[in-house]
Amino acid sequence: MTEAGNGAIGQRFGGRRALLVVAAAVVAVLLIGGVVFAVTRGGDPAPPAAAPGTSNPPAESAPTPSPTPTVQPGADIKGPLDILLVGVDTRVSVPGWEPHADAVLILHVTENLDRGYLFSLPRDLVVDIPRFPKSGYSGGRTKLTHAMSYGSRRGKGEPSATQGFELLRQTVSRYTGIKTFQAGAILNFGGFSKLVDELGGVDMYVDQKVVSQHRQPNGKPRTLRGGGYVGPQATYNPGNRHFAGWQAIDYARQRYTAGGDYTRQRHQQQLIKAILAKAMSTGLPTDAAGIERLFKALGNSVDVIAGERTPIEYGFALSKLGPANLTLVALPGASVGRGSGYRGEQLTSVGRGFISQLRAGKADAYLKANPKLVVKR
Repeated sequence: MTEAGNGAIGQRFGGRRALLVVAAAVVAVLLIGGVVFAVTRGGDPAPPAAAPGTSNPPAESAPTPSPTPTVQPGADIKGPLDILLVGVDTRVSVPGWEPHADAVLILHVTENLDRGYLFSLPRDLVVDIPRFPKSGYSGGRTKLTHAMSYGSRRGKGEPSATQGFELLRQTVSRYTGIKTFQAGAILNFGGFSKLVDELGGVDMYVDQKVVSQHRQPNGKPRTLRGGGYVGPQATYNPGNRHFAGWQAIDYARQRYTAGGDYTRQRHQQQLIKAILAKAMSTGLPTDAAGIERLFKALGNSVDVIAGERTPIEYGFALSKLGPANLTLVALPGASVGRGSGYRGEQLTSVGRGFISQLRAGKADAYLKANPKLVVKR
């Protein structure tokens, strides 16, 4: 695909109402959005209720006209689809701060659009980042997280996360061999927290002890002093837990724990699935007022990036995708470097093998042969 054609993904489709359709609820991206739109807009409106003390007049006896068939938006969208989801560290209080891609996830939806695989790439994955004239970046081999920041530069203007997404997408495409991402979304950590709180919290299984670098047990930030954090730390012990927004995000963002960034990737995937399950279990897809509250809470925390189709079309197309048929996949990797010098991460041959078999439509067979890749909770 040409750069001009592939660059069409950078078009943003108008208005926060459109963003609501695909982004406000599945990790605020694309999954619940499909369910929300299909349920709230897919049926005919109910007849108006009669005023108190009266009754609706009987319907006139007249020939019933043949219904005119309607075609849902996106009915012609075919799978498979690949969607790029990015969690961004944006320090809006710091002028000129360049966004970093702290979480890079890929959602692959099967040909029938009824099943999906969600996997992560390490933020420190050593990759070839291509030349990007828009930002003046000349290209190089470095960590994946930097692709967003290098691509976001706009001279004297404020950095642009959506422009940075373009370079990140090109980089991920080059590494994975996935030629086209039909859509994508950018969400900052504050957006995740707001989303969880609007849902009334989420239920997660804590699979290992995690001690927070960033939060105290009461949720207040720890003090940054002398290059490190000091003070009491929030601790998340194994077991079933109900998390408020700050707890869910704090737990899912910790990488200085057993397993490092690979553990963090697993926890982020689990959080996405928990958000999807909670939204559906509370009836959010049928609650227009609840959706509106969620949308307002997210504010500017989310950007949806679609290609040649509108978010509404993708919303309809993904209406069959739910938590029961979303498979979480953990790709193994290892650190690379010289001597004691840490350079970054690389996926193992097993991890790279999953991506190649996914492209070939053989993900199920590969996961059956490598069951440890499947995240159980």
